[in-house]
Amino acid sequence: MADDLLKDYDPFDIFDAEAARLDRFFSGLDEAGWSGPSRCDGWSVRDVLGHLAGEELYNHACLDGTVEDLLARLSAEGVGGYNDFNEWSVRRRRDLPVGEVLEEWRVKNGETRRRMRELGPDAPLDTMAGPYPSGLQAFHYDSEYATHADDVGAPVSADEAEGRTSWRVAVGRFVLAEQFEPGRPEVQVEQTAEQIRVSVDGIGATLTPAQFVEATVGRLPASGGVDPRVVAALRCLA
Repeated sequence: MADDLLKDYDPFDIFDAEAARLDRFFSGLDEAGWSGPSRCDGWSVRDVLGHLAGEELYNHACLDGTVEDLLARLSAEGVGGYNDFNEWSVRRRRDLPVGEVLEEWRVKNGETRRRMRELGPDAPLDTMAGPYPSGLQAFHYDSEYATHADDVGAPVSADEAEGRTSWRVAVGRFVLAEQFEPGRPEVQVEQTAEQIRVSVDGIGATLTPAQFVEATVGRLPASGGVDPRVVAALRCLA
């Protein structure tokens, strides 16, 4: 079962670890570091922080059960859809002192992580997709934070790299299985210790675990040699 893929991982511990990684990295940046490019098209490192701070508006709405109220408020301000919300969140913070944005994210995300842990993994959250378990939502946040840590170049030690890739593969495989619907191409995944074999509508590809992770979050370069139809089918977390 898909849930078995995640049974060995604590989503709240991972969330804390990835938030701490970002906090350490952001806390050590100078002006040049903040203005440097990220892997997100058109966003600087500072913009990624603004995005993370802005996301807490949604995260808190999930916890408060006010997602519909938030969507109505955003619609009234002319913000429609996920991408519009992201750009709006970044734009609102570009003229603020970066230290203020960092503190906003640090405080609000700390509250999100604390409240989700207190709820426990099975408590339902109000999300745009309907009620969803807190623990599974945390795994989505884990992937988001790990992806953006990589986007800005936050260091990952050699001691933690393998374990970090392992949980990210598991989350990617879980979400691919979770999102499958009749009538859509099914992504078949076979994993060994060193590689991941993927098949989509008879089109196959063999990836390393790191490549698989990058594909699931929409960061696998076109030069990677993987059929673009497979890459598109694997994108499930971005």
